[in-house]
Amino acid sequence: MPLLSIVVPFLDERESAPAFAGFLKRLTLELRDRFGLDTEIVLVDDGSTDDSVARYASLIEGNWKIAELSRNFGKEIALFAGLELAAGDYVMMMDADLQHPYDTCIKLVSGLLGDPELDVVYSVRDDRVRESPSKAVGSRFFFWLINFRQRFIVPANAGDFRIMRRPVVDAFLKVRDKHRFNKGLYAWAGFRQKGIHYIPDERANGVSKWSGLALLSLSLEGVTSFSALPLRVVSFCGAMAGLLGMIYGIKIIFEVVFDGIRVPGYPSLMVAVLVLGGLNLVLLGLLGEYLWVNTGETKDRPLYLIRKLHQSSDRT
Repeated sequence: MPLLSIVVPFLDERESAPAFAGFLKRLTLELRDRFGLDTEIVLVDDGSTDDSVARYASLIEGNWKIAELSRNFGKEIALFAGLELAAGDYVMMMDADLQHPYDTCIKLVSGLLGDPELDVVYSVRDDRVRESPSKAVGSRFFFWLINFRQRFIVPANAGDFRIMRRPVVDAFLKVRDKHRFNKGLYAWAGFRQKGIHYIPDERANGVSKWSGLALLSLSLEGVTSFSALPLRVVSFCGAMAGLLGMIYGIKIIFEVVFDGIRVPGYPSLMVAVLVLGGLNLVLLGLLGEYLWVNTGETKDRPLYLIRKLHQSSDRT
């Protein structure tokens, strides 16, 4: 039978392990009976500090493997590690917190298998209306920024919860960016893609590992990886400041020569210093972010390290 790999990164999900193991058992049975798919489960432990690995190893049934990373490398890298370990003809990625609905999993598989022309079926969250106005505005601005004048479009509110054919996975694995923004890389890779809208379920246990600072950091990764617009905006502001400075200087000369007006020294000097100094600092900060990304890409370090690989065959 064709093989479907289910890739699941997790971090400190001990409490939700029993429920998620039951979820996977039910899903694998339906995938076999309804679609004729064999299944392998690829779990990636992204540096958990609890006994999540042992819990999953004792609860997951069937064909599975658990990659225990040497430390926390981040979800983007953990997903990449899972894709490298996945051997399936199809690969579906999802979270272990049970927020990805069972029915949506079936829709993703059905959508891809039902259309041979499709390469990827991804999910789009429909619950963003519940977010605060500031977060919603920030999200819209972010996607506008990274999509501005691009040859590809990163779909808003689309996530890692998706299914891909093997050629797409192989192509994605060739992109070995150290600073990864997967949502942008999915869009950059192209292929024929289709979105399915869904509303996530409530978390089974615990709280989200994505803090506001972590989301801001990921957004910065996306901007520095896919958009030069911030640099161009600051350059434009610098050019406008220089132009306005020249106009103001000409105005002062005319006032002194023709009207005999005394030149206001200290206020005008301070305004010029603060404006130009602020623009320079902003530009230096942006350049530093872009240089940091490029420096990280030039280092020949592996994307991740595996401490131990657990497999279902170890129990036999």
